[in-house]
Amino acid sequence: MPGIAGQALRAFAHALPKVELHVHLVGSASLPTVLELARRRPSAGVPTDERELAEFFTFRDFAHFLTVYLAVTSLVRDRRDIHTLVAGLAADLAAQNCRYAEVTVTPYNHLLDGVPGDDLLAGLETGRARAAELGVELAWCFDIPGEKGVKAGQETLVFALRERPGGLVSFGLGGPELGVGRARFAPFFTRAREAGLHSVPHAGETTGPATIWSAVHDLGAERIGHGTSCAADPALLEHLAAHRIPLEVCPTSNVRTGQVPSVAAHPVRRMLDHGVVVTLNTDDPPMFGATLTGEYVAVAETLGLTAAELVRLAENAVDASFLDERRKAVLRTEITEMTLPDTGIFA
Repeated sequence: MPGIAGQALRAFAHALPKVELHVHLVGSASLPTVLELARRRPSAGVPTDERELAEFFTFRDFAHFLTVYLAVTSLVRDRRDIHTLVAGLAADLAAQNCRYAEVTVTPYNHLLDGVPGDDLLAGLETGRARAAELGVELAWCFDIPGEKGVKAGQETLVFALRERPGGLVSFGLGGPELGVGRARFAPFFTRAREAGLHSVPHAGETTGPATIWSAVHDLGAERIGHGTSCAADPALLEHLAAHRIPLEVCPTSNVRTGQVPSVAAHPVRRMLDHGVVVTLNTDDPPMFGATLTGEYVAVAETLGLTAAELVRLAENAVDASFLDERRKAVLRTEITEMTLPDTGIFA
């Protein structure tokens, strides 16, 4: 069956019920959200004029991305700001027919920036309630900013296990990979898993396959954030496929940060050909000019995927999520209904 393209592809990708498994809360802030926060906090120095902010917010390179990311972080100071971030993300997800998302939150950074713990939790909860009103269910991954060392790991673990907010399902590890070995965080992941949280560390985004192997063996990874470099190791591809360890693949992010030169050059095709469970995600969508629908379109156009293969990617995300089986079944049914011939997509 030939691939779909053009308007038919865009319409199908938009209508497809979707799940997002790798999106960072701060990195999800759209231009309108940042504008609202900047006008609320003018002393932070972030442009409060829409045109100036759009220029500032136009991604140029990875160093500029970090500048923008830190600038947005500086605007987040209390529960109202956290709520604004979550509600903005929820609205963006709802507009793309995303039904469920596991959102990465980095409590240590917010607490370090002076956000009270109670404010962080309250903002997450009210934002999650707003998302439910929009038809989007949100869950949380509390992650360690790895570049801040074992202290960040310890404090993230303590906060996560002490507070256990509604929707907290997983424990992660983000930040730069170079010089930040996965193994040093093993004790925190062991305790998190023993407490019932799932292990979802970043690995293999900016480093080689050894980092992914370490995430699997040392951190008990149940999913891998990015995992881009796995394609360089046939044994690793085989292991990921055999053990059904999903990858949270973020093609546009990998292009924009220079990890791959283009979506066409992305190893996602090699991952799929080896039977790896691939899910499509956005990472830091507005900062990278990405949308979840757009990721499906880009990969489908580049690889010439059929509608059935797009459906399989959507199903992979459901299967790889930490939803309970009842809710997974509901989403699978909705996705399967999209493949009926009377949708006109196969014509």
